[in-house]
Parts: sequence; C-alpha cells; structure tokens
Amino acid sequence: MAVMSADQMSIGEMLAATVPMARTLNLQFLETTPDKAVVALPDQSDYHNHVGGPHAGAMFTLGESASGAIVLAAFGDQLSRAVPLAVSAEIAYKKLAMGAVTATATLGRSAAEVVAELDAGERPEFPVTIEIQRGDGAVTGVMTVVWTLRPNS
Repeated sequence: MAVMSADQMSIGEMLAATVPMARTLNLQFLETTPDKAVVALPDQSDYHNHVGGPHAGAMFTLGESASGAIVLAAFGDQLSRAVPLAVSAEIAYKKLAMGAVTATATLGRSAAEVVAELDAGERPEFPVTIEIQRGDGAVTGVMTVVWTLRPNS
C-alpha cells in the first residue's frame, strides 16, 4: 500500500484509495475535521436488505469509515510513529433506515490527551461515537468504535 500524506489528497480520497470497502460502497466523505467526520452512504439497491433499506453491514461499514476518517483527521500527524487500529465496535439499530444515510463521527476524548499518552510511551485507547441518520434527520443507528494508536516501535 502506498503511503500518502494529507497534503497530497483529502482524507476521503486517501480512504477511498486505500480501503477497498469504502470504494465498493461508494461512500461520500462530506466533511472531515479533527472535530467531526460526516460520511454518506448513497441509496443503492445492490446494498439493500430484505425491507428495501441499507443493509446492516453497509451501515456498520459507513459508521466505521466515519470513525476512521475522524481518527485520520485528528491523528494524521502521528502516523510516522503510530498506527491507528480499531480495537472494538458496537452498533445499535434504532429505526428503519431507508434511502441514503449519513454517519457523523466525533471523538470521545480530546486529541491532546490521547497524544499525551502516546508521548508517555503508552498505547492510548479512545472511543469514537457515531450517529447514523436518514434523510429526514431520524437517528437510525448509534455506534461506538474504540481505537488505539499502536506505537511503531
């Protein structure tokens, strides 16, 4: 896998280039900052479930991808010394999702606190929370992905 910097392309472009599943689902990276990542899953019949909405697996991938986008935005400057890895994930499906859905991810701890643990020689873990919404704004799912920054040494 080629290493690309955020200076060369956007985080969404980096994820689409390096994560085949993001390309497969045609995920759209709408906003990616250290404070928030917003990723959309277009309505695509190939990824529907038995009731005509997005499949649970596609929604999980959407949420996990949004969490990865915010992790790269918040900790991209640490990639030379640590690898971000998902440790665990939990999702709850709250309402029927129909049509396009959007995931919004936020960090559960401050980036400065996480980097301070890395600086102290620790392997920090931190949660990313994600809300998945349909077009009318109803929350169809909530998700938490716990990430770590694994030191390269």
